[in-house]
Amino acid sequence: MHIRTCILFLLICFTGILRAQNTKRTLRPGDIYRLQNLSDANISPDGKWVAYTLSTIDSAKDKRNVDVWMVSMDGKENVQLTNSPDNESSPRWSPDGKYISFTASRLGGSSQVWLLDRRGGEGIKLTETKGDLNAYSWSPDSKKLVLTMKDEKDTAKNKPPQPYVINKFRFKQDVSGYQYDTSRTHLYLFDVASKKTRQLTFGKYTEGDATWSPDSKTIAFVSNQTDEPDRNENTDIFLVDTAIGSKPKKITSWTGGDADPQWSPDGKKIAYLRSTSNATFEMYDQTGLCIIDVTGGEPKLIGTSLDRPISNPRWLANGKNIVGLVADDRQRYIASFDAMDGSMKTIAGGDRSYGSIDITPSGNLVAFMSEPQLPAELYVLEEGKSRRLTTIQNKFVDSLSLAKVEKFTSASKDGTQVSGLVYYPPGKPEKNLPLIFYIHGGPTSQDELSFDMTRQMLAAHGYAVAAVNYRGSLGRGVQFSRTISGDWGNKEVADILGAADYLVGKGIADPNRLGISGWSYGGILTDYTIATDTRFKAASSGAGVAAPLSLFGVDQYINQYINEIGLPWKDNNIEKYLKLSYPFLHADRIKTPTQFMVGEKDFNVPAVGSEQMYQALRSLDVPTELIVYPNQFHGFTQPSFIKDRIERYYAWFDKYLK
Repeated sequence: MHIRTCILFLLICFTGILRAQNTKRTLRPGDIYRLQNLSDANISPDGKWVAYTLSTIDSAKDKRNVDVWMVSMDGKENVQLTNSPDNESSPRWSPDGKYISFTASRLGGSSQVWLLDRRGGEGIKLTETKGDLNAYSWSPDSKKLVLTMKDEKDTAKNKPPQPYVINKFRFKQDVSGYQYDTSRTHLYLFDVASKKTRQLTFGKYTEGDATWSPDSKTIAFVSNQTDEPDRNENTDIFLVDTAIGSKPKKITSWTGGDADPQWSPDGKKIAYLRSTSNATFEMYDQTGLCIIDVTGGEPKLIGTSLDRPISNPRWLANGKNIVGLVADDRQRYIASFDAMDGSMKTIAGGDRSYGSIDITPSGNLVAFMSEPQLPAELYVLEEGKSRRLTTIQNKFVDSLSLAKVEKFTSASKDGTQVSGLVYYPPGKPEKNLPLIFYIHGGPTSQDELSFDMTRQMLAAHGYAVAAVNYRGSLGRGVQFSRTISGDWGNKEVADILGAADYLVGKGIADPNRLGISGWSYGGILTDYTIATDTRFKAASSGAGVAAPLSLFGVDQYINQYINEIGLPWKDNNIEKYLKLSYPFLHADRIKTPTQFMVGEKDFNVPAVGSEQMYQALRSLDVPTELIVYPNQFHGFTQPSFIKDRIERYYAWFDKYLK
């Protein structure tokens, strides 16, 4: 009886496991309402808690809501701290550990800093600023805040609209719109006890990236103080004392970009990020790590042989090492750099993507980490091992059968080796599949081994999906990125076609059912690719442009046009613009049915780029459609429109590929 009972028990358990596995389903467009996003982690001074924000979607209201949470360092307690219809952001522990602060615009007011007593109770509004608050930071002694704030504007209610009087060279910016406002962003000192605010920086320049010295007496910040900042991307690091009457002092002089200053524990040095190039504008660049004395002088370059972009630098408490994130060929890992000799060692890596480092008092690291089948969660890194702190995403992924993701390397026609990823549709044979290339934007970005909702959605609908880190992408060195400068739609297209040849040759992709899509530069490359090769049976171009000359002065990239291609009326540059406009000027070569999508208020790549290509194909009787999303910028914020975009991908590609 005992043996029979055991066998029966095992059979019941096995049946239960099979039933649980069979209940898993593939992604549906409505699942975008279920996905929650974690961000902005901040560790308590005692090292026992991590505050962070959690973004959720209210499908009834069709909007996102962001609240502040905290999780214990052992991962056993996860506590929601705010629960209001107003978004809260930037949670920060006061250095004395008494409060958690955050920013919120409540009751229709402007953004202010609020305080939560960690022992409990309602949030208390701390500041009453008049200008637009962009960021804030506690002084190490917990007595003051530095506020990064835009000059106060006339906000009188019922004031009739006025003409936009524009004088700036770069006068358009996505989301913020026309740049006619002459106010600047400056630093202000806020006294917590007296609640009095005093302006620290003045003048015609904008300041940001403010960080406190360990002794709470000096603030480092970043500013572009060239004669006409709109004409270049130069930034330098400045220091200003908090004493009344102090004047800022510039400590860097690189004509490229300097950013993200971080004080050493002893307050004698500053680590920061510096552009590889000293050009005042360089689109295809990456950031390296530097250290400079607070008195100025020649900076020390760290990790110079790496040739990979570094971000998010943070000093360890020993003052001897700096940790940072490194983007490297489909991965983003955490590395430690020796501040003396510049040597580097990897702390955490592998086929995944890390982000946003913070350091505990004991020297452990807290970071976000994502994998192809796991949206970002918080992890703590202890003695070289990672331990998961949050399990927010379990509810999302446990019920789903997600795409398997594999790395591949393909060769372009000139022999260049290009890295890519392929997503396999769950439950389908991995052979002879309809395949969609979904191309990343940037172009100085990369597809990483992290969770990608759009590609997972396409795979869930039965498509293999390919991601290609074409030349221009980061993660393969600065020259790999820079090689497409002024030569758009050439090498990148060759890289995409080389990947297509590889995937067809391996039997993964059905050559008669290939599609292509992308957003931003991915949309631009979609236009270039279908104008070069007719093998694609369907395409969807998002927020793209196929005639760059027509966008000169229309989008936000005037500096790129001038520095990379030149002024259209000088030195035969018009020929360069015409060459780069081949998808529009040779639209008659396009045979691929193509869908165009764009946000109505997109100032990054304005709607005119999609409208022109739609009109061209419509004139040529090539199957096409144009979808313009009301009140959306380059990156959509309205959840129902994000869902709608996925459903339109399905309908369009199904029509031609299935």
